[in-house]
Formats: sequence, C-alpha cells, structure tokens
Amino acid sequence: MCLMILAWQTHSEYPLIVVANRDEYHQRPSTPLHFWTDAPDILAGRDLKGGGTWLGVNRSGRWAGVTNYREGRENPAPRSRGDLTREFLLGSMPAVDYAGQVIRHGADYNGFNLLVGDSETLAYCSNRHSAAKVLPPGIYSLSNHLLDSPWPKAEHAKAALTALLQRQQTPDFSSLAACLQRQAPFADEVLPDTGVGIALERMLSPPFICGHGYGTRCTSVLLMSRAGTMEMTEQNYQPGGRPGQRLSFTFSLDRKR
Repeated sequence: MCLMILAWQTHSEYPLIVVANRDEYHQRPSTPLHFWTDAPDILAGRDLKGGGTWLGVNRSGRWAGVTNYREGRENPAPRSRGDLTREFLLGSMPAVDYAGQVIRHGADYNGFNLLVGDSETLAYCSNRHSAAKVLPPGIYSLSNHLLDSPWPKAEHAKAALTALLQRQQTPDFSSLAACLQRQAPFADEVLPDTGVGIALERMLSPPFICGHGYGTRCTSVLLMSRAGTMEMTEQNYQPGGRPGQRLSFTFSLDRKR
C-alpha cells in the first residue's frame, strides 16, 4: 500500500477513520476484500503471492496497515511485509508490544511502515526508524517514507481529510475516498528524492495513480464507531483507473475475543 490518512480519536462518532490507496502492479495476483476462509475473523484483501495483506481488520476490532518505504533498490528479503499485518490480526499481543517486537526483527524485511491498533490504542513503527511509539489523538498521513513526512501527496491528502471532517459531521465512503482521488502530479521542485529518478518520482507523486502496468488498485475506507461497529468498504480499480467492484462489510465488534 502506498498512502494512508487517518483520524484517531478526533471524531465524535468514529474514533477511527482510515482512508487508504493501494498502489501495485496490476499483474500481481490478489483477492479483494473478504473474510478469509483459513482465518474467518479476518476481513481484508489478500496478496496471493505473499499470503498477507496491506490493510485489514478482525472481529475484535484489531486493525493493521502497512506501506513500503521507498528506496532506490530493494534487496531480496526472507519475509513479505504483508506478514506483519496478518500476524497482528491473528494474534492478541497489545499493539505497542507487537510493534516493538516487529522492530527487533526489522532486518527480515525490506523497508516498511506499520500501523497497528484496536479500539483503545494506535501504534506505529518502521524498520527505517529507531523505535515503536503509541500515537496520541490526531490526524495522520503515511506514505512511502516515515509517518507524517511532508511529501506533497501526503500533505494534500491529510489537509483534505482535515477539511472534510470540519465541514461534514458524518462522512461517507464517497467523500472520504475523494480525499485520495487527485491524479495530477505535483511540481518537480517539491518532489522527494528517494533514488528512483525524477520521472518515476513524478509518476508516483499523486495520491491516485492511473497507470496501466502499475497504479492504484483499490481505495479502502475503514470506520470504527463508538457504538461498537466496524465498517470497511473497498473500491477496486482496473488498469488505467477504471472503477471495478465495490465491496462493503459491516459487523459488530466482539470485545470478548
């Protein structure tokens, strides 16, 4: 996944709001949002190459999302970054403890950012940063650098979410997804230099990438309510950004799990 924005403990009705775009090669096999047959408590899409997921939840209210940390060249790694989210959703370890454990084994993976949480706690870690941390209430952005790095698309998306929540008391999928729909690239002079060259930096700069070989594969919205429900919606896209299937699930959280 390449871009997430989230509001944590800032909204009167939804203590957690997550909006995310997954950018990936269109030929990489995956399944859309569903309850997994081999782990029925997990609701997520699934990467069929690695077996994990980029963003998911479970019935007890645990959730996890991962992004790649963009570097000039990745090295062969023994573990898929999608394992990080899957293992948190399968387990019961407190979020900050899990994030700390992940950091201790960070060398097993290429660069990543990981957000893990439940109804009470939100934790962040990266194997390109020294320590895991618990996040206070706030609105955050996460792309392919560290949390809240001032990349143009991350700042644009975070500002869009902030403005939306100020003017709309009960946000819906369409209004939230619109925060990540900009397709125009940003000016070269404000782009980061991650070692991939200016042409690729430019192509990757907008929140929504309309590529035919590589691009935004889906937009996901996750809403956890104070009433104890979880709603997750996923809009899938075909090559070139053509809308595909939209899937939505709502369930009551099982706090006893």
